[in-house]
Amino acid sequence: MNRIEQLFKEKKDILNIYVTAGFPNLNDTIEIIQELANSGVDMVEIGMPFSDPLADGPTIQNSSHIAIKNGITLEIIFEQIEEIRKTVSVPIVLMGYYNQVLQYGTTAFFEKAKTVGVDGFIIPDLPLEIYQSDYKTVIQNLELDMIFLITPQTTDKRIRLIDAESSGFLYVVSSYATTGSKNDIEQNQLDYFERINELNLSNPKLIGFGISNQKTFNTACKNAEGAIIGSAFIKALENNNNTKTTVNEFVKSIL
Repeated sequence: MNRIEQLFKEKKDILNIYVTAGFPNLNDTIEIIQELANSGVDMVEIGMPFSDPLADGPTIQNSSHIAIKNGITLEIIFEQIEEIRKTVSVPIVLMGYYNQVLQYGTTAFFEKAKTVGVDGFIIPDLPLEIYQSDYKTVIQNLELDMIFLITPQTTDKRIRLIDAESSGFLYVVSSYATTGSKNDIEQNQLDYFERINELNLSNPKLIGFGISNQKTFNTACKNAEGAIIGSAFIKALENNNNTKTTVNEFVKSIL
């Protein structure tokens, strides 16, 4: 049982915060994640900046652009995670795109991630069927989790298939849009969450996209095991003068 599975076994109302590696400055990632863990965040999702993201809204796209200009690379991200693991025990998930994994070398990428202390992956454009045929055995042998996304457009049959192949948790995309902050959750989203819950899936669920404040986080927790917050936190970091204060105040505003 890895850190992700242990977390869901022990806790409810899980707060997962997304951080763009190398943003706002190249080496800020280490301090930011240390402060997130100290502030009571349950899990951290580290974004691997990519020039052509598919699921990211403008806020995270801009943070990735800045991080790339700062000189962030996968090798630096792995070095940062290795440093983070000296003081941080919360689960760490890497979020990025299939092209990045291919360029690094797929087996080498997963093995390196395991070595430095990563617990799981979110790769939105990795086809489920390619995962099943090419990478599932590698991921399972390394005792890592591959987390897949479901959306309001995903059929019940497809959701059940994704649930069967996922491990760790299911990423429940709350809307048809890309990532971005919203102040409230609409009725059609609540209906969608209800539909998902009625399927009695085997994996726990975290709701993401549009979760930005205490109200939306609490609503997500009523309909899943917790939530993922990304764009709202990245916006907080954009005007960051003191990392510790910024992180602590943001987390306090959610919990």
